[in-house]
Amino acid sequence: MSFRLAAYAVCVEDDRVLLARHVSPAGETTWTLPGGKVEHAEDPFDAVIREVGEETGYDAVVARLLGVDSRVIPATEAWSGQVHQNVGIFYQVRITGGVLRPEPNGATAESVWTPIPDVVHLRRSSLVDIGLALARTRPETGHVPAVPAGGLIQH
Repeated sequence: MSFRLAAYAVCVEDDRVLLARHVSPAGETTWTLPGGKVEHAEDPFDAVIREVGEETGYDAVVARLLGVDSRVIPATEAWSGQVHQNVGIFYQVRITGGVLRPEPNGATAESVWTPIPDVVHLRRSSLVDIGLALARTRPETGHVPAVPAGGLIQH
């Protein structure tokens, strides 16, 4: 089983959410939240700010911790072909500067401010739905129900 600890930014302004378009090695497009792997010895709080900068060009600050999500992806659905666990830490993030741009030499082709009602029509990572649910409900437990993959919603 593979394992990944990741930090994700939920940035909502004027009923729009900042999404990143990830392009897989096979050329498939999936919309997701800015964020990614927490490096060894890196604080997730710092990782989310680093990832926002790398993927979007924006400077950001963490406004609050929203919650944590853990998912196990079956080998038949994981891109690696082996069972994979992803633990994601979600932060509400506020943009403070910078210029929106694609990730240089990375898997994020572009980042876009997307009206929240339009999100349901996108091929997206379930992380988007988890992050928006956490931001909308702000549960005391920091946990919302799992979002099943299928249709437009991917792992």
